[in-house]
Amino acid sequence: MREFELIKTFFQHEQADLLLEEKAQASVVLGIGDDCALLQVTANKQLAISVDTLVADVHFPADAKPEDIAERALRTNLSDLAAMGAEPLWFTLALTLPKNSVYTSEEWLRGFSRGLFRTANHYEIVLVGGDTTSGPLSITIQAMGAVESQQALRRDGASVGDFVCVTNCVGDGAAALAVIQNRLKLDVAHEHYLRERFYRPVPRLIESSLLTNIASAALDISDGLVADLNHICEASDLGAVIDVENLPLSPALLATNDLQQARTWALSGGDDYELCFTVPPEKLPELAMLIAQEKIKATVIGEIVAGSGVHCELNGETFELAAQGYEHF
Repeated sequence: MREFELIKTFFQHEQADLLLEEKAQASVVLGIGDDCALLQVTANKQLAISVDTLVADVHFPADAKPEDIAERALRTNLSDLAAMGAEPLWFTLALTLPKNSVYTSEEWLRGFSRGLFRTANHYEIVLVGGDTTSGPLSITIQAMGAVESQQALRRDGASVGDFVCVTNCVGDGAAALAVIQNRLKLDVAHEHYLRERFYRPVPRLIESSLLTNIASAALDISDGLVADLNHICEASDLGAVIDVENLPLSPALLATNDLQQARTWALSGGDDYELCFTVPPEKLPELAMLIAQEKIKATVIGEIVAGSGVHCELNGETFELAAQGYEHF
């Protein structure tokens, strides 16, 4: 199948059936089919843009179901928009596919397309362009969204005394990878939960919209809690202390019956796509109210301090980590 035939068959025509037409018509002046997309940004909003590349057998198993690969690829990119408090609007897709392989078969492409647009439809984001080429399997997605001017959640806003918080649970991503690679065996329910967390992470878009006027700094946890929190510390020119005992761990993670390993995964495993954010003391009651109203699930796990770097403590003693998180190079 030629490049433009592939695009029309699996990505241009599929979109018409699944996207919310009103949103597309309001913001997409010109979509797929020309040299560039023409997009209309609403007045008084800033454009948030992020791009990530996922490589087979590095960011996902090459033999995973195509639907799972597509959902993971788009959801992890949407997590970057969530980290900034942005509303998803558009995305582009660049697919690199090995020639004459299962990945260029109609069955694989149909499954990938199905998973991609199922996620796009759910999060109301429009595919507006992209590219295809041959080579080792990789997926590059550029996600674009909008945020009210001067309201974006950034990494450089933390202050001494701010509380460090995370949404939901941490450590599931690393445990899920151990299950997928057959390094960890659990009961069926817990393994299913972890696989879902890996292939269908939930971008915390609702949570970030609630935190816009509460959090002083934020990012999503992709490379590991310690490594990512250190980005906030570096941008804010401060340090942080994590109370390891307060880490929120899921029942599936606790079912491993290895608390030391569970805590290590939570601190440095990565692939959680939860939000790590800081909250000034005077804003903590507002966060507590949202938690009490069950509008957000979040836990205070530490504090921003003077100095530099992220330090982990358990019962007043240093909690040692062999590695802080995932290294891309």
